[in-house]
Amino acid sequence: MTSKPVRPKPGSASRGAIKTSDKPGLAARQAAARLLAAVIDKKASLDGMLDQTGGNPAYMALSPADRGLVRAILNTALRHLPRIEAMIGSLLKTPLPDGARALQHVLAVAAAQILYLDVPDRAAVDLAVEQANEDPRNKRFASLVNALLRRLSSEKERLLGEVGASVPALPEWFQSRLAAVYGPDAALAIAEAHLAPAAIDLTVKSDPEGWAKRLGGVVLPTGSVRLADYEGAVVDLEGYADGEWWVQDAAAAIPARLFGDLQGKRVVDLCAAPGGKTAQLIQAGAKVTALDMSANRLKRLQENLDRLRFEAKLIEGNAGEYKPAELFDAVLLDAPCSSTGTARRHPDVPWTKGLDDVRKLAGVQERLLRHALTLVRPGGIVVFSNCSLDPIEGEDMIEGLLRSMPTVSRVAVQASVLPGLAEAITAKGEVRTTPAMLARDTTAASGMDGFYACVLKRDS
Repeated sequence: MTSKPVRPKPGSASRGAIKTSDKPGLAARQAAARLLAAVIDKKASLDGMLDQTGGNPAYMALSPADRGLVRAILNTALRHLPRIEAMIGSLLKTPLPDGARALQHVLAVAAAQILYLDVPDRAAVDLAVEQANEDPRNKRFASLVNALLRRLSSEKERLLGEVGASVPALPEWFQSRLAAVYGPDAALAIAEAHLAPAAIDLTVKSDPEGWAKRLGGVVLPTGSVRLADYEGAVVDLEGYADGEWWVQDAAAAIPARLFGDLQGKRVVDLCAAPGGKTAQLIQAGAKVTALDMSANRLKRLQENLDRLRFEAKLIEGNAGEYKPAELFDAVLLDAPCSSTGTARRHPDVPWTKGLDDVRKLAGVQERLLRHALTLVRPGGIVVFSNCSLDPIEGEDMIEGLLRSMPTVSRVAVQASVLPGLAEAITAKGEVRTTPAMLARDTTAASGMDGFYACVLKRDS
């Protein structure tokens, strides 16, 4: 699964870099442990560190094959980390010392391979021992690494059975919060859904059944086309170059469908990049203004629209300060949030966010929404959405806003808008999806991002 790592250019190694031997696969494991430490200890974004052009230097120095291995190790380790740590802990006579954080990450990287990946156990053990020997912080623990990982390998079936039934896969703060909001059973179902990588969902311009047949997918009740087993590059799929579809999780495709008839109406998409919802609004016949505060993200949005052969008016600006010359018929605010509903795709999120972030972001969302309501004409509609699982950023925030804004009312979403997904419509007519919804025949074909959405009307 690995190839000989590409050596960093002289002077390009990061400060405090560990000397690396030429042993095949070692540099990949060292990079994986370093990046895992950055996520867990420094709350660094995994996407940024794995960026193909500006990623972490240790990652960028690897061959494409080893980069793929690092991604697989990190995604797997983060998805299963509480269980990995519990299994390692059960094999230790005494806990690792507090100062052995680097060692813990080495063990987690090796354990992820032994327990969950198709990597020979012996290779995972040997490379972890080599990794410990090359790091002055861990050299004295090399024999412990060897003994512990060999035992983990020999007892993994027992450990997986015991720990899998008793230890939730999510960080304690997140699991506790889910249990408080959804109940213990639903929280466990959501946690289990996070263990499976998300499928590829497509929003198609037309003929979902035809595209599902051509691409080997299925049509979901939401109208999205799901490719559950595709592992290649999206750009290689039929229809990509011709702009016949775009990648968009089934849950992310819901908010833009809540407006009703948009033909000929003026709509602004706030926080618009990368543009999936913008494309939906254009496809629905709206005259769309797309706003985003990042020039780079707007450039990406324009590139996406060009491929799709769609047109919109793009504006670089702050959604909380934007003042149009004329009020809009409708506004879409897919607000920045904690992104806890996307942990299937971004398993670092539960480790880099916390409840304080959720509360802080809810305040940001409320300020943006209050401003968004001033951009729509009386009688116009604002759809608010985000990809958080926490009602602090959704239901609770909306209730507070409605109490303080008597000229705004909530419009209940009807079941007919989401055929086959009635469970996602709350008693108050809002939309709440979780990763445990949309169960299909296989785990790979099931699930969706956690999303919240509601429809608000400016009465006067």
